[in-house]
Amino acid sequence: MKKTDFFDTNILVYAVSGNAAKADRAEQLIASGGVISVQVLNEFASVATKKLRARVANVRSVLERFRTLCTVVPLDIETHEGGLDLAERYRLAIYDSMIIAAALRAGCRTLYTEDFTDGQVIEGLTIRNPFVPNP
Repeated sequence: MKKTDFFDTNILVYAVSGNAAKADRAEQLIASGGVISVQVLNEFASVATKKLRARVANVRSVLERFRTLCTVVPLDIETHEGGLDLAERYRLAIYDSMIIAAALRAGCRTLYTEDFTDGQVIEGLTIRNPFVPNP
């Protein structure tokens, strides 16, 4: 398990999406292991039940698979405060800053997401969009 890679919610959502290319890439990343936070699990459950109209029982089964493949880090006051600091310092959206704070507290080096610029570095955490073609 790669404990230096953190997955944002959109990576998990793409793993179950109808977009074959993105689903394959997301599944490949998750299968190699990494780190997610309870926030990511909650956001995935929300998207899956609301936008994808999945039943909670099905969502629970998918979440169990993600929890088996990835290390799950909790939400705590230190992560919350760190996220607020990042939001203020870098003018980030609150939920995005909480993801970054969780990745940093977990000691991750890479955050896989499509929400930021590929290659951007925040506090030593490198952002990677796994769906950007390699040059």
